[in-house]
Amino acid sequence: MYDVIIIGAGPAGLTAALYALRANKKILLLEKENFGGQMTFSPKIENYPGYKEISGTALANELFEQVLAQGAEFELEEAVKIKDNGGTKTVVTDSSQHECKAVIIATGAKHRLLGTPNEEKYIGNGISFCAVCDGAFYQGKEVIVIGGGNSALQEAILLSDTCSKVTVIQNLADFTGEKKLVDVLKSKDNTDYIFNTVIKEFVGTDEDIKGAVIKNTVSGEESEIRFDGAFVAIGLAPDNKSFEDMAQLDGYGYINSDETCTTKTAGIFTAGDCRTKKIRQITTAAADGAVAALAACNYIDEME
Repeated sequence: MYDVIIIGAGPAGLTAALYALRANKKILLLEKENFGGQMTFSPKIENYPGYKEISGTALANELFEQVLAQGAEFELEEAVKIKDNGGTKTVVTDSSQHECKAVIIATGAKHRLLGTPNEEKYIGNGISFCAVCDGAFYQGKEVIVIGGGNSALQEAILLSDTCSKVTVIQNLADFTGEKKLVDVLKSKDNTDYIFNTVIKEFVGTDEDIKGAVIKNTVSGEESEIRFDGAFVAIGLAPDNKSFEDMAQLDGYGYINSDETCTTKTAGIFTAGDCRTKKIRQITTAAADGAVAALAACNYIDEME
């Protein structure tokens, strides 16, 4: 029997584990992929307190080693269901099940996909999600950025500094990001914009992307655009569907929770990017982890 099971080993989950362990609780961390979450895709982090510069992988390693040294147990399993037994909970995974007194859901959020043919085939071979991470691979080359919000605009601005041409493809009639970012992007002489347009299909060889078939949503006209790389920037998608009976979700799939990190079910808490919040950063995820862990510990202590 564990005191707390933490689903997700990103910055929120790892911080939650650290705080719960410091409160002498028995902890199990569950992660379906790799510990560290989305921060492992960042080669350079400069806004995490205490470090002038550190890679996401290095920071994840330090956090992971810290919680293991404190006594956390870790299993590479995907949590698929939580059962509320009243005083205890059962976390069912793809290969086992574990009993505990409290659960912290810290599943984070992933980059949203377009859902077009060949998209997953070319991820890592021409399709990227992070200009900071992969922009250097396209120095002097032509790329497209898909999206029109702040994230897409920021990606396009960064890429315009090194790429020969950056074309932003937006499915709406105009950008939806901040005017300041739009003005900066339009001041660049190597950027272009295509509105009311969606990606119908990515095309290329078995190994590398070459371009895409695009479709104008107003006229219905289809054409082909050639490029060396594509950056998808259409937002993030949480992965909370499996827990919707235990934690209420909003219209976007995020867990409805405030700064207390509680859910509608007693003994089940949430932390990090998977919950409703305005700012999603490593620091805010870590803060959530501390809050959720202390709340879980208080819940357990009061039950006993």
